[in-house]
Amino acid sequence: MHLHIDEDITFRRLEILLVFMETGNLARTAEKLETSAVSIHRALHALESGLRCSLFRHEGRNLHPTEAAHALAEVAREVLRSMADGVRSTREVAGYSSDHIRIGSLYSLTNRTIPALVMGIKLRKPDIQAELILGSNADLLQKLRDGAIDAALMGTPDNAVDVESEPIFEDDIYFAAPVGSHYAAMERIDLASCAGERFVTLTEGFVTYSGFVDAFRVAGFSPNVVMKTGDIFSLMNLVSGGMGYTLLPGRVRSVMPQKVQLIPLQTKYLMRQTISLNFLRTRERDPNLLMLLSVCRMTKAELR
Repeated sequence: MHLHIDEDITFRRLEILLVFMETGNLARTAEKLETSAVSIHRALHALESGLRCSLFRHEGRNLHPTEAAHALAEVAREVLRSMADGVRSTREVAGYSSDHIRIGSLYSLTNRTIPALVMGIKLRKPDIQAELILGSNADLLQKLRDGAIDAALMGTPDNAVDVESEPIFEDDIYFAAPVGSHYAAMERIDLASCAGERFVTLTEGFVTYSGFVDAFRVAGFSPNVVMKTGDIFSLMNLVSGGMGYTLLPGRVRSVMPQKVQLIPLQTKYLMRQTISLNFLRTRERDPNLLMLLSVCRMTKAELR
């Protein structure tokens, strides 16, 4: 059954009615709601128009509520209470200001960045539960847009006008080789001289893969990629095992296998990643995300 409520009957006007019933005075109602007495009078009159009955008796400039006004006020309290509960539960389902926050991250950030971030969260909101979801840049961006995560620590996405990004740190890309390789003594690597080598890399969608492609575009040849993998730790193990060379961000230096060496690239191949906290602009007022943003800004030095 279709239920029709006249457009003159709004939540705001019901709220005004309840405050007026409490104060009994236009001026005090206006002061409490931070508006004018004229606006209060218009709102009450609009309610009468929508209901098509009188809610008040006029005695000079004073308004006295009728039995109809008391009846409407009783219903209005229940309606506004139910709607407030509905808004709160809807926000919780959407992850807005709940006691649970879902953070997406690149695998390479789980060593230092994520632990430092979670520690900062716990210091500010001890009761909040953080859930970690790992993936590539492309995966995390899609999960962000689908509402599967609340925020993502990843490479700053290009042309994502629906996403708010807070830069955390920048990271240079290095040539990764097994310790003792014939590149070990070089101060900087000229990728153009590596055309005959085998390479391993991350799968498409990772920000490091994008840097890999860009660097070899500058070098002027397509590398011989013998294997791709879906996480950076497996990639480092492939290099350690002599499967091939690759390009890696400097942030993995502290968790690399002992048999892997990072060597700087020549200046013309320099690639720099910007790692940022990302969330949808439509949720920029979410208290949990504002807290997360504050943590990132306060602990940037620890997050690399």
